[in-house]
This record gives sequence, structure tokens and C-alpha cells, in this order.
Amino acid sequence: MGKTNFDNYLEEQLQDQEFDARFAAAGEAWDVALQIAELRRKSGLSQKELAKLLHTSQQQISRLESSTYEGHSLSMLRRVAHVLHARVRVV
Repeated sequence: MGKTNFDNYLEEQLQDQEFDARFAAAGEAWDVALQIAELRRKSGLSQKELAKLLHTSQQQISRLESSTYEGHSLSMLRRVAHVLHARVRVV
């Protein structure tokens, strides 16, 4: 299958270093959000239950699981990982 108009457009936009950096950052935020949500679900916890274990609010867990949130702190990620029996790995 050939490239779509969107594929061509994205390829062109990625030539701009600023756009490329923003695009990469958005992908990283998406990955973090998905991993937290998946780990929580595999642990059988609701957002509210995870929040209680972390002594934080359900709203904070919702933010962590949002692909648009970019305020993840390493300390909070470590706390989440510890409660969910996972580890934080930065590559």
C-alpha cells in the first residue's frame, strides 16, 4: 500500500526540527500514559484504588494516564511502579 496524503504531510513536517521534537515528546507522553494504565488494569485496580495506595487523588492518577499530561516526575513514577510491582526504566 502506498503512502497516504497524511503520511506525506507528516514526513514533510518531521523535517522541521522543532516539530520533530514536539512529535517525539508527544509519543513519549503517550507511551508513559499507556504503560501506567495497563499496569494498573493488570493489577486489578481502579484509578481510585491506586490513588489510595499512593496517598494521592484519583484525579492525579487520571492525569498520569492522560496522553496529554507532561508533568510526570521521576519520584511519582517510582511510587507508581513500586505499588504496581514494576520498575522505571528510562531509555
